Amino acid sequence: MDLPTVLLIAVGLGMDAFTVALCTGATRRDIWFRPGFRLSFHFGLFQFMMPIIGWAAGTTVVRFMEGYDHWIAFALLAYVGGKMIKGSFEEERQETGTDPTRRWTLVMLAIATSIDALAVGLSLALLRVPILFPSIVIGVVAAGMTAGGLALGCRLGKFGKRMELIGGLVLIGIGLRIVIEHLM
Repeated sequence: MDLPTVLLIAVGLGMDAFTVALCTGATRRDIWFRPGFRLSFHFGLFQFMMPIIGWAAGTTVVRFMEGYDHWIAFALLAYVGGKMIKGSFEEERQETGTDPTRRWTLVMLAIATSIDALAVGLSLALLRVPILFPSIVIGVVAAGMTAGGLALGCRLGKFGKRMELIGGLVLIGIGLRIVIEHLM
């Protein structure tokens, strides 16, 4: 598989990570190097690993998972989005609530934004494409798009609670889009 094709796939897969990072940057005032690195690293790592897992799983596991993988992604995104929406209606505090760059929230977001990469890995296995190069490109592009989304989001942070509400709605919207795409 040639580099331009792999790059197009990587950018397509990285759009969810970019959007989540954009919302995260816009709603958090304390995003600096460490939290930004954590988010970019984990999103890139999961985007790197998921195609490999999908490629290794082959056709047997995909038949088992394809019936509900979109519901898992939706549930994870709706949960985090719901927390953001709830937080947008709470009074301003010293800390801005749940830190999406830590613990289980980070893992849930990383999984939810990289589930599509699992299907891409399976597709590449069916096409008999070696997986290592595309996975590396997908992971690096996702990490870069995440960092870019955070940087842009931080510039939009002056909109405060409105951005937190919009971010929560966007996450739920991404989850709905995933469900609708899989149902059609």
